[in-house]
Amino acid sequence: MSLKHGLLGLVSSEGSMTGYDLDKFFKQSLKFFWHATTSQIYRELSAMEESGWLTSERIIQEDKPNKKVYTITKEGKAELVRWIETIELPSSSGMKSPLLMKIFFAGELGEQGREQTLKLLEECKVQGFALLETMTHIQKMLDEDEMSEEYADHIKYWKITALSGLTSAKRQIEWAQQSIALLQEDTK
Repeated sequence: MSLKHGLLGLVSSEGSMTGYDLDKFFKQSLKFFWHATTSQIYRELSAMEESGWLTSERIIQEDKPNKKVYTITKEGKAELVRWIETIELPSSSGMKSPLLMKIFFAGELGEQGREQTLKLLEECKVQGFALLETMTHIQKMLDEDEMSEEYADHIKYWKITALSGLTSAKRQIEWAQQSIALLQEDTK
């Protein structure tokens, strides 16, 4: 996925949106599987407008700062459809994990490496439980009647992505717990 396709998807599903609204909605939904800063979002919006995938209208406001509202174009919708229809499965060879790299070389530090790795794994477990709580909350939200009516065409797909987050959180917790147990075997 690229950031531009995520933004195209938001504008397509939600209708015309300001950059502020896109940034906010992105950080409430897509952040669970794609990281982007506010500056990256605005940079992509400008590039997509130059590409003809979005148009914008400046709205003059008297009591508030002016705003720019983005709308997807026919070309933008075609690009979104093209991207969705392209099969791209994740490649494990493209995986980058600073955490796993640190753990891989922790043996170079002797006992200090073991202690540092235990700290890292405990933090992974804490983050896993936090993600599990968030994903459980999101799943409950997606099951609410009023939400399912408004987004009937999208809800199953959102549930699939939430299920991925839930599964990842459980896997992270299990991995951290098993890894901690493995490191603690040496001290028993």
